[in-house]
Amino acid sequence: MNTKFYTCLLFILSLLMHSSCKKETEYLYKVNDVAVRQSGTTKQNTKTTTEFISIAYSDLFNANISTASLNSLSLAYSAFGDQKLIENLIIKNFLNIPGAAIPTKAAMNMNVPDFVTNTYKKFLNRVPNAFEQWNLVNIIKKDTTTTPELVYYGFMTSNEYRKY
Repeated sequence: MNTKFYTCLLFILSLLMHSSCKKETEYLYKVNDVAVRQSGTTKQNTKTTTEFISIAYSDLFNANISTASLNSLSLAYSAFGDQKLIENLIIKNFLNIPGAAIPTKAAMNMNVPDFVTNTYKKFLNRVPNAFEQWNLVNIIKKDTTTTPELVYYGFMTSNEYRKY
């Protein structure tokens, strides 16, 4: 009788364990749809050579470029095979000309978030999103070698700056 009782008890326990340990095979995750879009992707048109040079000059000097300088740079731009390289050289040249309206490093470091927002507005005609703002502020604060000229160079040679 003792073995019958234990056998019966063992059978009942195994039934309970078998019925209670079922693996759930269907998962239901409720995720909200999110529209993801990158800032600046709405700019479809590429600036012409003349527009690029004129806008870059006026962004840095708050004045119009002379016709002679514009023609000279446009000719060099058109004659050179690597367009991106000539753009870099033109921007570097503009940044090194005395009289360019570039804030000092001290002015940049006084209020880095405002500097970043103003730079986005000046060169990309938009306000930075939260990540762009945080990332650039973080870079400027952590790397003491970052200068306003370097930030301006980065913006003016970006793909987004080339579009409107």
